[in-house]
Amino acid sequence: MHNLVIDIGNTYSKVAVFAQKELIHFEQIEQLEAPVLLDIIAKFNIANATISSVNQAVEQLENILKVATHYVRFSTNIVGLIKNHYQSPQTLGLDRWAKVIAAHSLYNGQNCLMIDAGTCITYDVLNADSEYFGGSISLGLNMRFKALNHYTGRLPLVSWDQTQLTIEEGSNTQNAIKRGVLQGAVNEILGFIALENARNKDLKIVLTGGDSLFLNNQLKNSIFAGQITHEPYLVLKGLNEVFTL
Repeated sequence: MHNLVIDIGNTYSKVAVFAQKELIHFEQIEQLEAPVLLDIIAKFNIANATISSVNQAVEQLENILKVATHYVRFSTNIVGLIKNHYQSPQTLGLDRWAKVIAAHSLYNGQNCLMIDAGTCITYDVLNADSEYFGGSISLGLNMRFKALNHYTGRLPLVSWDQTQLTIEEGSNTQNAIKRGVLQGAVNEILGFIALENARNKDLKIVLTGGDSLFLNNQLKNSIFAGQITHEPYLVLKGLNEVFTL
Protein backbone atom coordinates (compact mmCIF):
# COMPACT_ATOMS: atom_id res chain seq x y z
CA MET A 1 0.00 0.00 0.00
CA HIS A 2 1.53 3.29 -1.14
CA ASN A 3 1.03 7.06 -1.01
CA LEU A 4 0.40 9.08 -4.17
CA VAL A 5 1.26 12.78 -4.20
CA ILE A 6 0.59 15.12 -7.13
CA ASP A 7 2.02 18.61 -7.59
CA ILE A 8 0.29 20.45 -10.46
CA GLY A 9 2.38 23.48 -11.39
CA ASN A 10 2.25 26.21 -14.02
CA THR A 11 3.97 24.06 -16.65
CA TYR A 12 3.99 20.41 -15.58
CA SER A 13 2.32 17.98 -13.20
CA LYS A 14 4.74 16.06 -11.01
CA VAL A 15 3.54 12.67 -9.77
CA ALA A 16 5.31 10.66 -7.07
CA VAL A 17 4.65 7.41 -5.24
CA PHE A 18 6.04 6.82 -1.77
CA ALA A 19 6.42 3.68 0.32
CA GLN A 20 6.05 5.46 3.66
CA LYS A 21 8.84 8.09 3.30
CA GLU A 22 10.79 6.41 0.50
CA LEU A 23 10.26 7.80 -3.00
CA ILE A 24 9.82 4.79 -5.30
CA HIS A 25 8.38 6.37 -8.46
CA PHE A 26 8.45 9.80 -10.07
CA GLU A 27 7.22 11.14 -13.39
CA GLN A 28 6.64 14.57 -14.91
CA ILE A 29 3.60 14.97 -17.14
CA GLU A 30 2.45 17.94 -19.23
CA GLN A 31 -1.23 17.14 -18.69
CA LEU A 32 -2.37 14.65 -16.05
CA GLU A 33 -5.60 13.03 -17.24
CA ALA A 34 -7.93 10.45 -15.74
CA PRO A 35 -6.68 7.33 -17.62
CA VAL A 36 -3.08 7.99 -16.55
CA LEU A 37 -4.13 8.59 -12.95
CA LEU A 38 -6.19 5.39 -12.83
CA ASP A 39 -3.28 3.42 -14.24
CA ILE A 40 -0.93 4.72 -11.53
CA ILE A 41 -3.45 3.92 -8.78
CA ALA A 42 -3.80 0.35 -9.98
CA LYS A 43 -0.13 -0.24 -10.75
CA PHE A 44 1.14 0.88 -7.34
CA ASN A 45 -1.80 -0.18 -5.15
CA ILE A 46 -2.34 3.36 -3.89
CA ALA A 47 -3.88 3.71 -0.42
CA ASN A 48 -3.52 7.46 0.26
CA ALA A 49 -3.44 10.46 -2.06
CA THR A 50 -3.18 14.24 -2.04
CA ILE A 51 -2.93 17.05 -4.62
CA SER A 52 -1.27 20.47 -4.56
CA SER A 53 -2.29 22.63 -7.50
CA VAL A 54 -1.69 26.19 -8.67
CA ASN A 55 -4.90 25.68 -10.66
CA GLN A 56 -7.90 24.91 -8.46
CA ALA A 57 -9.77 23.18 -11.31
CA VAL A 58 -8.82 19.64 -10.30
CA GLU A 59 -12.30 18.37 -9.46
CA GLN A 60 -12.16 15.44 -11.90
CA LEU A 61 -8.88 14.17 -10.47
CA GLU A 62 -10.09 14.67 -6.92
CA ASN A 63 -13.29 12.73 -7.58
CA ILE A 64 -11.25 9.77 -8.84
CA LEU A 65 -8.98 9.85 -5.80
CA LYS A 66 -11.90 10.14 -3.37
CA VAL A 67 -13.38 6.92 -4.74
CA ALA A 68 -10.17 4.92 -5.18
CA THR A 69 -8.06 6.08 -2.21
CA HIS A 70 -8.08 7.78 1.16
CA TYR A 71 -7.88 11.32 -0.19
CA VAL A 72 -6.58 14.29 1.82
CA ARG A 73 -7.13 17.75 0.38
CA PHE A 74 -3.85 19.62 0.83
CA SER A 75 -4.14 23.14 2.22
CA THR A 76 -2.33 25.62 4.44
CA ASN A 77 -4.64 24.50 7.27
CA ILE A 78 -2.40 21.42 7.56
CA VAL A 79 0.20 22.70 10.01
CA GLY A 80 1.25 19.91 12.36
CA LEU A 81 3.74 21.43 14.82
CA ILE A 82 4.62 24.37 12.58
CA LYS A 83 3.63 27.87 13.75
CA ASN A 84 2.41 29.70 10.65
CA HIS A 85 2.60 33.50 11.06
CA TYR A 86 1.90 34.30 7.40
CA GLN A 87 -0.65 37.13 7.42
CA SER A 88 -2.71 35.78 4.50
CA PRO A 89 -2.46 31.98 4.62
CA GLN A 90 -5.35 31.72 2.15
CA THR A 91 -3.10 33.26 -0.54
CA LEU A 92 0.06 31.34 0.36
CA GLY A 93 1.08 29.06 -2.50
CA LEU A 94 0.47 25.41 -1.67
CA ASP A 95 3.84 24.44 -3.14
CA ARG A 96 5.54 26.92 -0.82
CA TRP A 97 3.71 25.48 2.17
CA ALA A 98 4.58 21.93 1.14
CA LYS A 99 8.27 22.93 1.17
CA VAL A 100 7.91 24.31 4.69
CA ILE A 101 6.38 21.02 5.85
CA ALA A 102 9.21 19.10 4.15
CA ALA A 103 11.87 21.26 5.80
CA HIS A 104 10.26 20.68 9.20
CA SER A 105 10.46 16.94 8.63
CA LEU A 106 13.93 16.77 7.08
CA TYR A 107 15.74 19.50 9.04
CA ASN A 108 13.74 19.85 12.24
CA GLY A 109 15.43 22.12 14.78
CA GLN A 110 17.52 23.94 12.14
CA ASN A 111 17.10 27.34 10.56
CA CYS A 112 16.30 26.50 6.95
CA LEU A 113 16.17 28.66 3.81
CA MET A 114 14.33 27.03 0.91
CA ILE A 115 15.06 28.39 -2.57
CA ASP A 116 12.74 27.10 -5.29
CA ALA A 117 13.85 27.97 -8.83
CA GLY A 118 10.88 27.25 -11.04
CA THR A 119 8.46 29.51 -12.93
CA CYS A 120 9.21 31.96 -10.13
CA ILE A 121 12.11 31.93 -7.69
CA THR A 122 10.78 31.78 -4.16
CA TYR A 123 12.64 32.17 -0.88
CA ASP A 124 11.12 30.84 2.35
CA VAL A 125 12.56 30.45 5.83
CA LEU A 126 11.50 28.05 8.56
CA ASN A 127 13.39 28.85 11.73
CA ALA A 128 14.77 26.46 14.33
CA ASP A 129 11.68 27.01 16.49
CA SER A 130 9.41 25.75 13.68
CA GLU A 131 8.12 29.26 12.98
CA TYR A 132 7.27 30.45 9.48
CA PHE A 133 6.83 34.17 8.79
CA GLY A 134 6.90 34.14 4.99
CA GLY A 135 9.46 34.86 2.31
CA SER A 136 10.00 36.44 -1.10
CA ILE A 137 8.86 35.83 -4.68
CA SER A 138 10.98 36.83 -7.67
CA LEU A 139 10.98 36.26 -11.43
CA GLY A 140 12.11 32.83 -12.61
CA LEU A 141 14.86 32.50 -15.22
CA ASN A 142 12.61 31.86 -18.23
CA MET A 143 10.28 34.65 -17.14
CA ARG A 144 13.25 37.03 -17.17
CA PHE A 145 14.22 36.00 -20.70
CA LYS A 146 10.62 36.47 -21.86
CA ALA A 147 10.28 39.86 -20.17
CA LEU A 148 13.38 41.23 -21.93
CA ASN A 149 11.94 40.17 -25.27
CA HIS A 150 8.38 41.32 -24.56
CA TYR A 151 9.12 44.76 -23.14
CA THR A 152 11.78 45.82 -25.66
CA GLY A 153 11.67 46.51 -29.35
CA ARG A 154 14.75 44.69 -30.57
CA LEU A 155 15.99 42.20 -27.98
CA PRO A 156 15.42 38.58 -29.08
CA LEU A 157 13.90 35.81 -27.03
CA VAL A 158 16.90 33.80 -25.91
CA SER A 159 16.84 30.13 -24.97
CA TRP A 160 19.47 28.52 -22.80
CA ASP A 161 20.76 25.07 -21.90
CA GLN A 162 19.99 24.24 -18.27
CA THR A 163 22.87 21.76 -18.20
CA GLN A 164 25.51 24.37 -19.02
CA LEU A 165 28.19 24.68 -16.33
CA THR A 166 29.44 28.19 -17.08
CA ILE A 167 27.94 31.58 -17.84
CA GLU A 168 29.48 33.00 -21.01
CA GLU A 169 30.86 36.51 -21.36
CA GLY A 170 28.48 38.98 -22.98
CA SER A 171 30.44 39.29 -26.22
CA ASN A 172 27.29 39.47 -28.37
CA THR A 173 23.64 40.32 -27.80
CA GLN A 174 22.53 36.72 -27.19
CA ASN A 175 25.26 36.12 -24.63
CA ALA A 176 24.76 39.54 -23.06
CA ILE A 177 21.13 38.62 -22.37
CA LYS A 178 22.13 35.20 -21.05
CA ARG A 179 24.76 36.69 -18.79
CA GLY A 180 22.45 39.40 -17.53
CA VAL A 181 19.66 36.97 -16.69
CA LEU A 182 21.70 34.06 -15.36
CA GLN A 183 24.41 35.93 -13.48
CA GLY A 184 21.82 38.39 -12.23
CA ALA A 185 19.76 35.56 -10.76
CA VAL A 186 22.83 33.97 -9.18
CA ASN A 187 23.82 37.29 -7.63
CA GLU A 188 20.25 37.76 -6.37
CA ILE A 189 20.33 34.33 -4.72
CA LEU A 190 23.72 34.99 -3.14
CA GLY A 191 22.31 38.23 -1.76
CA PHE A 192 19.31 36.50 -0.20
CA ILE A 193 21.56 33.82 1.30
CA ALA A 194 23.84 36.48 2.80
CA LEU A 195 20.83 38.33 4.22
CA GLU A 196 19.37 35.22 5.84
CA ASN A 197 22.77 34.10 7.12
CA ALA A 198 23.00 37.39 9.02
CA ARG A 199 19.58 36.76 10.54
CA ASN A 200 19.72 33.03 11.26
CA LYS A 201 22.48 31.05 12.95
CA ASP A 202 23.74 27.81 11.34
CA LEU A 203 21.47 28.26 8.32
CA LYS A 204 20.65 25.24 6.15
CA ILE A 205 20.05 26.14 2.49
CA VAL A 206 17.91 23.84 0.34
CA LEU A 207 17.72 24.29 -3.45
CA THR A 208 14.80 22.82 -5.37
CA GLY A 209 12.82 23.45 -8.56
CA GLY A 210 13.35 22.90 -12.27
CA ASP A 211 16.33 25.28 -12.58
CA SER A 212 17.95 24.25 -9.30
CA LEU A 213 20.54 21.93 -10.86
CA PHE A 214 21.96 24.82 -12.88
CA LEU A 215 21.96 27.09 -9.85
CA ASN A 216 23.53 24.42 -7.68
CA ASN A 217 26.40 24.25 -10.21
CA GLN A 218 26.82 28.00 -10.01
CA LEU A 219 26.82 28.07 -6.21
CA LYS A 220 29.00 25.04 -5.48
CA ASN A 221 32.17 27.15 -5.36
CA SER A 222 30.62 29.98 -3.36
CA ILE A 223 31.44 30.66 0.29
CA PHE A 224 28.01 29.19 1.13
CA ALA A 225 28.62 25.83 -0.59
CA GLY A 226 28.93 23.90 2.66
CA GLN A 227 25.45 25.02 3.71
CA ILE A 228 23.70 24.06 0.46
CA THR A 229 21.78 20.86 -0.25
CA HIS A 230 20.14 20.14 -3.61
CA GLU A 231 16.76 18.49 -3.01
CA PRO A 232 14.78 18.24 -6.27
CA TYR A 233 11.79 16.47 -4.67
CA LEU A 234 11.26 18.83 -1.72
CA VAL A 235 7.64 19.74 -2.58
CA LEU A 236 6.68 16.11 -3.12
CA LYS A 237 8.28 15.05 0.16
CA GLY A 238 6.33 17.77 1.93
CA LEU A 239 3.07 16.58 0.39
CA ASN A 240 3.84 13.06 1.52
CA GLU A 241 4.10 14.28 5.11
CA VAL A 242 0.35 15.04 5.23
CA PHE A 243 -0.30 11.35 5.86
CA THR A 244 1.72 11.43 9.08
CA LEU A 245 0.72 14.84 10.55
